Amino acid sequence: MWMIATLIAAAAQTARNAAQRGLTAEIGTMGATAVRFLFGLPFAATFLLLWSIWTPLPLPGGEALAWVMLGSVSQIAATALMLLTMKNRGFGVTTALIKTEPVTLALTGALLLAEPLGPLQMVAIATATFGVIMMSGVNWRSGDWRAVLLGLAAGALFGLSAIGFRGGILALPHGDFITRSATALAISLAMQTILMLIWLGSMDRAALRGIAHHWRGSMKAGFLGSFASLFWFFGFALTAAANVRTLALVEVVMAQIVSGRVFREGVGPRQLAGMALIVLGVGMLIAVSAR
Repeated sequence: MWMIATLIAAAAQTARNAAQRGLTAEIGTMGATAVRFLFGLPFAATFLLLWSIWTPLPLPGGEALAWVMLGSVSQIAATALMLLTMKNRGFGVTTALIKTEPVTLALTGALLLAEPLGPLQMVAIATATFGVIMMSGVNWRSGDWRAVLLGLAAGALFGLSAIGFRGGILALPHGDFITRSATALAISLAMQTILMLIWLGSMDRAALRGIAHHWRGSMKAGFLGSFASLFWFFGFALTAAANVRTLALVEVVMAQIVSGRVFREGVGPRQLAGMALIVLGVGMLIAVSAR
């Protein structure tokens, strides 16, 4: 069931990312970031309300709220960085970059938490890193590397958000996986909506006006985001986040199809080889870490 949930989530997220990418030019990066939360909340709240007819909902405690807050804030920052990267590196390339999240998390753990990396982990990290270099086609002298670093940072933050959301789901006092997932999703979207409204209201009111003007496209992105998140949460409720992230690598292939057919972004043999190395390296890393 977690595999089916993850595949559905990956497909919906690819569509959502494409919708958000189109909005970036119209309402700016933070405006396009906000629509997945502002317009996703009504759909998530409606589903939770209907689901509560059949089953009692869990009351979240402090631990669950703290985990969900971690996931929520990390996801906001990751989404903004992802959209910034898409403006410079294209849709398919950006998706591949953010899928390096296990690599960046492993390196962070080694540097900050004194968690040693074994030889196989180092090989996996080197493979994925070489794939990033090949795929990105970075012109280091022109400052192109900044976009790549933004994509890698987005991947790390998406990984951190997955950990936070799974922690929040498991910390809820009762409920089956659907109840826990729907509850955690509604809480996270409520938190994210409040945070984004405060930010846009004080820092970027033009983006709020743009969101209201482009409400049809915003609603599409919000629905797809809420739908994708619900199935991501199903996956996090049913198995470890690492398992979900491994299968989620299929999103690289999905994004490449969208990149070519929708955005007409050409990809050469070097980029394809780089993507393959990223998928191989990340898959190796997770396989070794799961032993």
